[in-house]
Amino acid sequence: MQNNLFTTIRSLKFIEGCKATQVYALNSCPSSGDRPSGVGEKILNHLHDHRRSKPTSHFHPSVTAEILLPYGLPSAELIEPQIDPYLKYVDFVETLADLYRRFRACPPLQKSHFYLEQCSVFRALGDPKLTRKSLRSARQHALDVHSKVVLSAWIRYERREDELIGITSLDCCGSNMECPKATLIAGYDPDSIYDHCCCNRMPKNVEASAEDEECSTSEEDWDMSFCVGREEIRCNRNCIASLSRPFRTMLYGSFIESRSETINFTLNGISAAAMKAAELYSRTRRLDTFDPTVLLELLSMANRFCCEDMKSSCDTYLASLVYDLETAVLLIEYGLEEHAYLLVAACLQVFLRELPSSLHNPNVIRLLCHSESRERLAAVGHASFALYSFLSQTAMEEDMKSNISVMLLERLGECATASWEKQLACHQLGCVMFERKEYSDAQDWFEASAEAGHIYSLVGVARAMYKRGHKYKAYKLMNSLISDYTPVGWMYQERSLYASGQEKSMDLRTASNLDPTLLYPYKYRAVSMFEENNIEGAINEMDKIIGFKVTSDCLELRAWLYIASEDYGNALRDVRALLTLDHNYMMFHGKMHGDHLVELLRLNVQEWSQADCWMQLYDRWSCVDDIGSLAVVHQMLANDPGKSLLRFRQSLLLLRLNCQKAAMRSLRLARNCSISENERLVYEGWILYDTGHHEEALAKAEESITVQRSFEAFFLKAYALADSSLDPASSLPVIHILEEALRCPSDGLRKGQALNNLGSIYVDCHKLDLAADCYTSALNIKHTRAHQGLARVYHLKNQRKAAYDEMTKLIEKARNNASAYEKRSEYCDREEAKSDLNMATQLDPLRTYPYRYRAAVLMDDHKEEEAIAELSKAIAFKPDFQLLHLRAAFHDSLGGIASTIRDCEAALCLDPNHAETLALYEKANELAKQPQATLALLSLS
Repeated sequence: MQNNLFTTIRSLKFIEGCKATQVYALNSCPSSGDRPSGVGEKILNHLHDHRRSKPTSHFHPSVTAEILLPYGLPSAELIEPQIDPYLKYVDFVETLADLYRRFRACPPLQKSHFYLEQCSVFRALGDPKLTRKSLRSARQHALDVHSKVVLSAWIRYERREDELIGITSLDCCGSNMECPKATLIAGYDPDSIYDHCCCNRMPKNVEASAEDEECSTSEEDWDMSFCVGREEIRCNRNCIASLSRPFRTMLYGSFIESRSETINFTLNGISAAAMKAAELYSRTRRLDTFDPTVLLELLSMANRFCCEDMKSSCDTYLASLVYDLETAVLLIEYGLEEHAYLLVAACLQVFLRELPSSLHNPNVIRLLCHSESRERLAAVGHASFALYSFLSQTAMEEDMKSNISVMLLERLGECATASWEKQLACHQLGCVMFERKEYSDAQDWFEASAEAGHIYSLVGVARAMYKRGHKYKAYKLMNSLISDYTPVGWMYQERSLYASGQEKSMDLRTASNLDPTLLYPYKYRAVSMFEENNIEGAINEMDKIIGFKVTSDCLELRAWLYIASEDYGNALRDVRALLTLDHNYMMFHGKMHGDHLVELLRLNVQEWSQADCWMQLYDRWSCVDDIGSLAVVHQMLANDPGKSLLRFRQSLLLLRLNCQKAAMRSLRLARNCSISENERLVYEGWILYDTGHHEEALAKAEESITVQRSFEAFFLKAYALADSSLDPASSLPVIHILEEALRCPSDGLRKGQALNNLGSIYVDCHKLDLAADCYTSALNIKHTRAHQGLARVYHLKNQRKAAYDEMTKLIEKARNNASAYEKRSEYCDREEAKSDLNMATQLDPLRTYPYRYRAAVLMDDHKEEEAIAELSKAIAFKPDFQLLHLRAAFHDSLGGIASTIRDCEAALCLDPNHAETLALYEKANELAKQPQATLALLSLS
């Protein structure tokens, strides 16, 4: 019972959108003098009355559709799908299974490279959590300093900490995973990676000065000297000889110097200061009193005279002096010249942790992008596929068509050795060249990737052929691809580009049936309907895809259609939501900035006051209209761009829409706009939590509470505690924290979320009456999702009809109600459940429960093949862990050992520690060995 609590807590944020919202609309914090005062329903009713009592004005559009559409109407020729710039396999299940098999056989010291490959494969699945998890595992198993530097910077980049005001590139989050000093320590120690780092601890016993050390040698110990110009540096012969074999040979071998008390070093290019430093180092082994210029000369001297210990000490100490981009640019040249491994690593670390801004520095470009530079880095041990994979990904995100992207991808190809590395480097170069409209080069790179084994690159080959005027060749290539392999949705989508009429429509229908998440079929059908003057049908077609997969290009097309139909209010809503996803978006295929279109549309739409906006936000949030809520928040931020609370609200909506990259940006902006320390700490905690750093997030929440008790700090603490508590069996601490949150000032939206969460925990603890009270209180302040919790309470009380009716209320109120249909199916008979789940799949084909339920029903009816086909249909476009596990169990029940093993391996690649799947996998492997043992006995007899 209590184990479910922590599953519930972890899932609430994404299913229910229940992070602490931070919009102070109805109640105010004591420190917020500019926020509306007053409490609860009186203010709510007053605002409703105010809005109802406002006289309605007859509003006349002042901007015509012709002005709003200077670049014409949407056209089918301009919505061509993009070629995905990552590894994308024909059979993802077999690819995942192969990864897991190789993982089991992978030696510990090679695991880091394996996890990097896994990360590249996971990117095609579109789940940032999986890719971050692989990156963290790669860092955990990194062996050398170079890999640690690259992977730590990459993990940090995923949080885009460069956008956080006041945080420098070498700031540490507190653990060895990303600590800039821990990365410069060589060695394999995967168990310590999550430990707290000691970069801020002062070294002990450093009080002794160089002068004290120097006094340990008396004049009687000086038995020789070096002359540099007119200066004489007195030395101890044995100490100098200990620096290296060349010095020992010179001072004790059969040379004139071995019999001389004074040695002239003037012509060796070493200054007196450097020689003094070498003498002092020979006795004390310390460098902390020297000027950096002396250390650089000492490093050069160490190289010339093979003084390995002195070189290592200089290298280490100089690396510790690298603290910003300017210093790194200066010192890396010395490091490369003198082959100083750690110094180059420290400089490279700054470059990587300053991404993407460092790629705008010409010195950094010169040091990283050119072929000769890669060779110089390779000579020092700092050129790798991981390095250039990280750099090229960053460059492509900044500007895919840039020369920098091309150069870095060329370097990536030069570092590629494994087959998957060659596939990725060549494919991405093909994508960049295609975007640059260099179609001949693009075709060559795509062909190289396909030859290395990446079948999806044939899409690029066909597209490049098509652009070069060879449409029939492109069609034939896609036709042969469909014939040679098990067809998947993107194959038919691609072939449709080279077909026309009924054949094109059939291919697009097949593409949508095989993979309903593909965008192009919906967009093409919408444009085709629009061209046939079926505007309502066109908009409905876009509604289908936007209902479960929100992307900038789909919102743009729907807004375009609304403008053409002169529905400017909905058009403005979509453009505002679009700009929330991508604030720099260029409309009409890159010809008009979205902000400019907003200004034009505003002239045709009745403006809301800030009070109206709050009520609109309240209404849209209550009816689960996330797109509408985003648009309202965007308008509010236009009036008050520094409102961190609104930025946070924005991040919640984006997370609910599965737009995680945009959500993280909003969260970073919320942090930057914070006007108090406790707010800043909370937002930093959510950033850490959302990127998997739960213990660090908990520490931020507790620190915030010590500054000021606040709703959002307690809410963060509840989430973080559930994930990092040493005693996950107890729910009492989380309940207590949520109760503390509810005692703090909050608006109705936030309070509704907190009550809903608390109700869920009470249900898990079987305190049903308390749970019902929480849900009822949440519904009283229009937190619509509480219907689902209350239905669960009724169900547990054996009041199934009441549960069904409660979910029906949610379906009627909610704009996005696929989850409501799914949940209602639990409270009705089989036929009604099947109908509800079919509706859920129609509204959101990405939800996996309906497929699992239908498959289970088919298995119960002894329709085994149909049950497996139901799961396979979803797995083809969404290789989900639960789907794979269930299909493996079905195969096992039918005696399909090979299929069971394959599906278990694919599932374990996604979650290697799942106990039930591991047990099923071991069982299947044991069964697989039995026939071999029987054959062996027969052969012996």
